[in-house]
Amino acid sequence: MSLAKEALQFLRTTQSGVLSTFSAKFAGYPFGSVAPFVLDHSGQPVILISTIAEHTQNIIANPKVSLLVFAGDEDLQANARLTLIGEAKQINKEDADLRARYLRYLPQAAAYFDMHDFSFYRIEITQVRYIAGFGKMGWIAGHSMPAANLAENAQLAAQETSIIEHMNADHVHSLTAYSKHFHNVSATHAEMLGIDADGFDAKVNIDDGKTQILRFNFEQPIHDAHSARMALVAMSKAAK
Repeated sequence: MSLAKEALQFLRTTQSGVLSTFSAKFAGYPFGSVAPFVLDHSGQPVILISTIAEHTQNIIANPKVSLLVFAGDEDLQANARLTLIGEAKQINKEDADLRARYLRYLPQAAAYFDMHDFSFYRIEITQVRYIAGFGKMGWIAGHSMPAANLAENAQLAAQETSIIEHMNADHVHSLTAYSKHFHNVSATHAEMLGIDADGFDAKVNIDDGKTQILRFNFEQPIHDAHSARMALVAMSKAAK
């Protein structure tokens, strides 16, 4: 597996990071803040931020940002981490498909959509620094990271909500079977959160009452509901 593909797979397992912007108040200094995010269908982070926030004011003055994401906090030096460098650009908050996707992952943000001062910004990646572990690291050009451009995945983006509603209404048993077969997790319930060209995410309930998000990767990229169905059927056969 190439370092770029591995980096993208790692990025798809995360929904939060540290956003660094150039301070508008203290010229020349970086400013760090926590940032929940959801990847769009081109594999680029989308953040929902308030106009009055310090980092938003910084972005308005200088859109160049970095986003650091990492796995776990028990040993930060040993675990994988990834730094994205790019430009944050405001996009349409009223995009119904993107809004639905964002809220499936981050439902606590629902109230922010009713506030006029909150907007979507997409971080358009230019460079990536990925550290997979000791001796395995490197720089990756931004164009090598996204799974596909938005135009190529427009159909999947438009069909995503209906695919998810179908899976969560009629195929919960398949999702729990996937959890056991591919992650060895015994789930009492599962629901699909998002599906993209490379795989899907599901939130699962475990016996002790805890929940976690599991990532499932497809063997081949998918681009619409038909290819998604074929990939999911293949997974069901494997999980039997």
